[in-house]
Amino acid sequence: MALTPSSMIPLGTAMPAFTLPDPAGALTSSSDYTGKPLLVMFICNHCPFVKHIAAALSDFAAEYMPAGLGIVAINSNDFASYPEDSPQKMQEEVAARGYRFAYLVDEDQSVAKAFDAACTPDFFLFDGEGNLAYRGQFDDSRPGNAEPVNGKDLRGAVDKVLAGEKPGEDQMPSIGCNIKWK
Repeated sequence: MALTPSSMIPLGTAMPAFTLPDPAGALTSSSDYTGKPLLVMFICNHCPFVKHIAAALSDFAAEYMPAGLGIVAINSNDFASYPEDSPQKMQEEVAARGYRFAYLVDEDQSVAKAFDAACTPDFFLFDGEGNLAYRGQFDDSRPGNAEPVNGKDLRGAVDKVLAGEKPGEDQMPSIGCNIKWK
């Protein structure tokens, strides 16, 4: 397991446009969220860092999507080499975790490259104008440490964005497994 931090691209960066399928083939586009804050999460099924926060991610989405936050998750891992991240396994993960957000397949990895995503999980929060307001960790919890999985860092940023404010610039990178590139 390679510990990889977020790339921490500059705040204010414009959201890259994307259109990706979910495992069943239904398309989701960044343009579906025009004028609305959007959280783009790069996750996968097998990463222990994602597994560590998966239940909290599901709860987070159940709380914040009705409050006006758009959320999509993107799996950019090479599932030919990591079959546990295949579209079929993604469908199973959605059912098991109760994810309410679209979980999308970035098979050619172009979207991960456009976002400069580096790890799983990697979080990018865009304001209603499509500008990056937060990139960083869910919270301080990691597999094996005693910190609670509460999403405090991301929650604080989302609360600010939903209130029409900018999150503080002192943001901690997410840490996780590297994206499995082809």
